[in-house]
Formats: sequence, C-alpha cells, structure tokens
Amino acid sequence: MQKVELLSPAGNLEKLKIALDFGADAVYGGVSHFSLRIRSGKEFTMESFKEGIDYAHARGKKVYTTINGFPFNSQLNLLKKHIAAIAELGPDAMIVATPGVLKLAHEIAPHIDLHLSTQANVMNVLDAQIYHDMGAKRIITAREISLKDMVEIKKEIPSLELEAFVHGSMCFAYSGRCLISTLQSGRVPNRGSCANDCRFPYEIYAANPDTGTLFRLEEDPGIGTYIMNSKDLNLASHMKEILDSGCIDSVKIEGRTKTSYYAATTAKAYRMALNDYYEEKFVPEKYQNELNSMQNRGFTDAYLINRPFEKHDGQSLDFTMQMGTHQVTGMADITGEFYHCKFTTKPGDKLEIMIPVNETIEEIDNEFGSIVYEDGIPYLTFKKLQAQNNKIWEAVHSGNVNPIKLPSIFPKYSFFRIPAGDDINQAPPK
Repeated sequence: MQKVELLSPAGNLEKLKIALDFGADAVYGGVSHFSLRIRSGKEFTMESFKEGIDYAHARGKKVYTTINGFPFNSQLNLLKKHIAAIAELGPDAMIVATPGVLKLAHEIAPHIDLHLSTQANVMNVLDAQIYHDMGAKRIITAREISLKDMVEIKKEIPSLELEAFVHGSMCFAYSGRCLISTLQSGRVPNRGSCANDCRFPYEIYAANPDTGTLFRLEEDPGIGTYIMNSKDLNLASHMKEILDSGCIDSVKIEGRTKTSYYAATTAKAYRMALNDYYEEKFVPEKYQNELNSMQNRGFTDAYLINRPFEKHDGQSLDFTMQMGTHQVTGMADITGEFYHCKFTTKPGDKLEIMIPVNETIEEIDNEFGSIVYEDGIPYLTFKKLQAQNNKIWEAVHSGNVNPIKLPSIFPKYSFFRIPAGDDINQAPPK
C-alpha cells in the first residue's frame, strides 16, 4: 500500500533539516522572489538550497521548490534563467501557480515533476484535468475544496496526485486572492510579500456620503476588532477520515516563516497521526496535545470536512495570537553538545525534552545535570550552567548567545520546554 506523504515547510536550511528529522517525508521551500514567501526565499541561497536537497536525498526524502509567484512581463527572462538554475540543483518537483509558468517549466526542465500550487484554485474535475493534461503531476487543491470533491477528482483522474493542506495559517481571502496588503502598504500577496494586514485590529466606521456624516461603530465588550483574523487550520483529529477517503497522496503543513519549534512540532504531531493510522491505533488527543503546545490563533477544521456555511467559529475576533500550553526554553545545536537558550533557564529547572523521530536518549546524572524519564517522557534538569568558554552562569536568558554545556550528547535539534505560565512576558523564540 502506498502511504500518504507528510509534507512540511522549509523556511531555511535549519528548518528543512528539523522538519525531516522530526518526521516529514518531504519539504517545500524556495529561493528568490519567484517564491510566494519572499522572506523565507531570502533565507536560502542556491548553495544552501542544494545542501538541503542533498540532505533530504541522503535520507530517502524529497524537496519541492516553490516557483509559485505571479511574474510580470519584465521578469520573464529572469524567470527562465531561474527555472534552469533550480533544475540543475535536482529538486524532486517544482511548484508553480499559473498555466504559463507550468508550460515554461515543462519546456525548460521536462525531467522535473511539476506540482500546481493552491494559488491556481483548483476545485473541480474540469480544471484538474486541464492542468494534468498540461503536465502537472500533482495538484495542491484550493483550501476551500471539500473532501467529497477531492474524492470525485481522484475517481475521474486516478493518475493525478492530490495534495491538501491540513495545518497552518488560513487566509481571510479566497485562496489568498487578497489586495488589502497591496492597498495599505504596497506589498502584494500574490507576489510573496503579504504584510498580513488581516491580522491587525481595526476600528469600524459608518459614513453617509450625502451628508458627510462619519461615526465610529462601538463593539460589544469581549467581541474585539480582529474582524479578518482567521483561526489556524488544524485537521489532525480528522486524519483518519481524510486517509480513509483514499484520494489524497500528500498532506501539507503551512508555515515557512514560522519558528524552528513549529517545524519540529507539526512534523512530529502529524507523523504520529499518520503512523498511528497505519498501525490502527489512532488517538486524536495525542496529536492535539503536541499542536496545542505552540502559539496559535485558535484552531479550526475549516472547509475540507465541513462546508463553510455549516460552521461559524473560524475567526479569532478578540486576539491575533495566543500562547500555547508550553514555552520553548532552548534547543540543542547541530553537535548535540550545547544548549542554546530561548527563554530564562536556571539550575534546578525541569525541562521536558522533545527529540526527533526515531532518536533516543539515555538517563544520566553528572555534574552538569540529569536526564530522567517520567511516564515515558524525558526531562532535563541542569545542575550548573557552564558556557562553552567555561564561564558559569547563575541563569541564562533569551538573547544570551553563550552555548551551555549539556550533560550528554543529545540528538541534534532537540528542543526543551516547560509548561507556559500566566506570567510569561518574553518574546517568542526565533
């Protein structure tokens, strides 16, 4: 049986490696402004993106490169050169959004698979068939599509791979077709530079053009003015239903600009969900506990399972972001020898350890600290905070760049966390 692929965001080289180590089968990311996330596109150079591709391939995993922006005429020659240069790196597929770029990529790099971006808004069999005939091996369906319609597309076009978003930020506009950021700041969403204006609070006014009257509308207490702020997509509890449909080849997590901890946690949670599904021991609460540990805007199951008119709880009207159940205090570096602080850490603090998939860590007790298991979960307690330069610290705080000696060699990119308290007021980890 062909298992469904878990596809994670790769905002930079570190996040690419973390997503793969924590359970993703494939990652997606891009280089340059032709990617629909300009900020994350700048995180990669051609050299580092090639390193990421080699890292994935060495582990039997895949990398899909995003070339899903909407180019101007003046950029077409540059786009042709970019497609050719990306093809030389050997990605497993290119993600494109328009018929013209699809055709161009197929002509320049016929040996590279082509995936059609969700920005193309495919919702039905007719559109899916046309793009498939043009060379798209896979279609990332519109976020507004229903599972029922995906089943129908797969039945009519069984050779077409279908990919669906299951987690991450949701756009207020139809499949990202938004002009608010363009209007307010000149940053064009469909060119990769959205300013996320929908996440801002707004004051609402009523105007009468005949009289020139303008007055502010008062909100009821507790309602709030985040009038366009969608909750985050979270379909972890529906993975059994989604996989039972038999129509989906890949489940996708949004979030190239989110934190390294987000890359790790989402990959881990959905890896557990997929593995448990195939082992017939699906337990939604387990995956939600992991996902709830992160900052979020509240969660919604959006459109894949329910029709839009059936649910009216998709917006977070009174806040833009809330703390998760846990606070990240630090992470192990690539050597596994040192702790890099993300939040105040002191000797005696009990830190839960989150390690990559298929990795283990043994209990230990020495001068630097101890590792013990409680209910199957490993915890670290520092006895002393000794920096790489041998300086002893009474406490380290977010922003302290001194690597702190760990009591043993940890799996690279292990994360450390504590339950989030009401008094947490530090900035979230980068």
